[in-house]
Formats: sequence, structure tokens, C-alpha cells
Amino acid sequence: MYIRSLYIFIIGALMFACNQQQSGPQTAARCLEEAEAALANDSIRQGETLLRKTIQLAEASEDWHTNYIAYQRLAAALSQSNPEEALRLMKKALTIYEQHPDDERNNVILLDYAGTYAAQVAFNTESSYDEALGYINRAYDIAENGQMTDLMCQTLTSLANIAWAKEDYRQALDYAHQALSTATTDLRPGTLQVLARSYLSLNMLDSAETIYRQIDPSDDVHLAYIVQSNLAKIALRRIGATQIEDSLDEAFDQIEDIYYKALEQKDQYYQETLRQEMENQQLEYRSKMYGRTLLIVIIASVIILFAVVQALRYRIRMQEQEKQRLQQEAAHQKTLLHQANEVVAFLQDFILERTEVLKKLNKSDDSLITLNPHEWSEIERTLNAIDNNRFARIREQYPNMQEDDIRLCILTRLGLSNRTIGNIYCITISAVQHRKLKLKKDVFGESNPDITLEQILNSK
Repeated sequence: MYIRSLYIFIIGALMFACNQQQSGPQTAARCLEEAEAALANDSIRQGETLLRKTIQLAEASEDWHTNYIAYQRLAAALSQSNPEEALRLMKKALTIYEQHPDDERNNVILLDYAGTYAAQVAFNTESSYDEALGYINRAYDIAENGQMTDLMCQTLTSLANIAWAKEDYRQALDYAHQALSTATTDLRPGTLQVLARSYLSLNMLDSAETIYRQIDPSDDVHLAYIVQSNLAKIALRRIGATQIEDSLDEAFDQIEDIYYKALEQKDQYYQETLRQEMENQQLEYRSKMYGRTLLIVIIASVIILFAVVQALRYRIRMQEQEKQRLQQEAAHQKTLLHQANEVVAFLQDFILERTEVLKKLNKSDDSLITLNPHEWSEIERTLNAIDNNRFARIREQYPNMQEDDIRLCILTRLGLSNRTIGNIYCITISAVQHRKLKLKKDVFGESNPDITLEQILNSK
């Protein structure tokens, strides 16, 4: 009886160990979610692979909605590296949608993307934009008939971009204004960009600067870079420094190269992390199998447990090495960013040195220096352009400041000596020091003698 019970126990243990729940077949929709997660983590190659698998699964299961969405996502992923292929894929998505329509909003989005990629191809090959305009005009008509305000804004912005690429800047300006009138909060930055770019192409510098200052980049580092680089170009154009503008373009091109290299490294890290996760999942699966086998063969389970411990220790050691490698890469990227900041600071000082007002202020003799209101306005506007609107913020934070106090802050920011400042105000050096102390204490509320007015201004 005991032997029979033992047999029953062993058979039950074997059935329990072998009774593994098989995961169901992967669906096209699930594969699409994994692809979008990979793309969201900037893993372009992994995302492309999963999207192509999604297309195969969707065609096999006749899931047409997922099918054309996958084609659309794949086209977007390839749009920067291969716009011709992106256009071909988007045409395929449109064909599938037209055979199996479901939502007119999706039709507008597909047409707008197709027009955008066709415009990229036309720009690269210097060919006609008629195909691109045909797609986007169709998209706009559908959006207008359906009162889809956000998509009307999106298609008008696309039309503005095409007009700008055709160097029809007035037409681009008109489309951008129409798009701005219907722009939602998330679409507003993109619309403001094409509007400001059109003003800048028409050399309407004041209008372009006003629009760029309306753009709020929030946490978007790339958008902040676009805004600040164009504001710097505007400042350079105002003083006629076209050669420096070209140098600034080169400097920001280097920064953009650093940005895209960082994205590539992030892609590689994501690939490695994904591979490690898959290995960890396999390791977990094996651990479960070893745990069930423990019910049958004690010795085998001990050996397997030892192997698992060794594998985990190896994995931890590899992860520590990978962590050290990533820290080194981060330090390298930090160094590159510091170098880029030094280039920008050099260009800011170079701009100031080339202004006529600063040349006048830097006279070496002790003669009286007089600035007219226009010159004061010019130097303050130049400082605002290169210092991220520093003095505009000071005026807003301290509305009761006298104009003489503002001007003293400007001269201090320019790094002028107390003697030069005294020549401007016709006062002694000690009187200049006294005015700085009084300004620091009465306006900025700083009584610490170790903190200078220069340090207070740099913190604003």
C-alpha cells in the first residue's frame, strides 16, 4: 500500500512538473504595443523589427486596422533615414485603409503623413511638390468637413511647411496664421515654429523674435535648442555679423550631432536591456522547472540551484560592469556638453565685443562717456538676446527699480571697471562702489558683504 502511494505521489509530481501553461499565440495588436514601447524608448531597430512582425501577424489574421496602423508607424520610424521608403509604406497604409475604412480621423492622419513624406522626397530630389499638396489638401478638406479642429491645424501647418520649402514665405506665413487660429495646446509649439521660421526667412526679425519667445519648450531639450539658436541668429543679424552666424550654425550642428549620438547610445542600451530581460525571463522559467524537479530528484535540484546561483552572480557582475560603462559614457557626454556650453559662451562674448556701444564703453582714457537712450536700449536688447531675457525678467521682478539702477546693472553685467562706470556717471570710484552696495541692499535685499552685485545678477 505504501509503495502504491509512493507511485501515485511520483506520477502526480511528474504531471505537475510537466503541466506548464503555454502562453497563447502573440496577436498583431500585442506586437504593435511592444513595437510602440520600443520606439518610445528610442529603440528604432527593435521597433522596426516588431512592426514588420506586426504587419505579418495582421495580414495573417486579417486585422486590417492594426495592419495599416503598423504600416503608418513603420513609415514614421523610417522617415528620417529613408523618406522614399517611408512614402511607399504610407501609400500602402492608405491603400489598406481605403479597402477597409473605419475612422475618418485616421484617414486624415494617413493623408497628412503621406503628404509630409512626399514633400521630404520632393525637397531631397528637387522635384515637384504636387503629389504632397494633393495628399494634404485632401486631408484638410476631410478635416474641415468633419470640423476636426486639431487636424485642420495639423494639415495647415503641413501646408505652411511645404510653402516654406518652396521658398514661398508669404504663403507659408498665411498658412501658419490660419493654423495658429485653430491650434490646440499640444500643436501650438509646432505651429509657432513654422510661423517664426517664415518671419525669419522674410528677415522680419522683430516678428520672428516675438514668436520664438512665445514658444514654451518645457522639458523638450531639442525644442529649447531650436528656440535659443534662432534667437542668437536674430541677434547676429541685427548687428550684421553674417560670418559669426555661419560659425554659430556650425557650433549648433555639432551639438545636434552630440544629441543624435546620445540617442544612438540610448538605443544600444535599450537593446542590451531588452536582451537581458529576455535572458532573465528564461532564467526565471528554468528556475521554476528546477523547483518542480526538486519534488522528484533532490540531488538534481541541488545542482540546478547551484547553477542558478552562479548564473545570478554572473549576471550581477555583468550588470555592474555595464553600469560602470554607462557611467563612463555619461561622463563623456557631460564633457562634450560642457565644451558646447563654452562655445556658446565664447560666441556670446564675441557678439558683445562687436557691438558699437561696447566699443565706446571700453575706451581706455578717462574722458567722459555719454550714451543716448537708443544706445542704452540697444545694449539691453543685445544682452536679453544672449542672456535668455535676463534684464526683462529683472524689470518684471522689480518694477520699482529706477532706470539708473537698471543701467548700473547693465554696466556691471558687461564687466566694466568702476573707473569706466564713474566716467559715465561723472562720479568717483568710491561713489560707484557705494551705489552698488546701496543697490544690492535696498533693491535686491542682500546684506551679505561677501556677495557681490555681479553674483546677484548672474543668479537672476
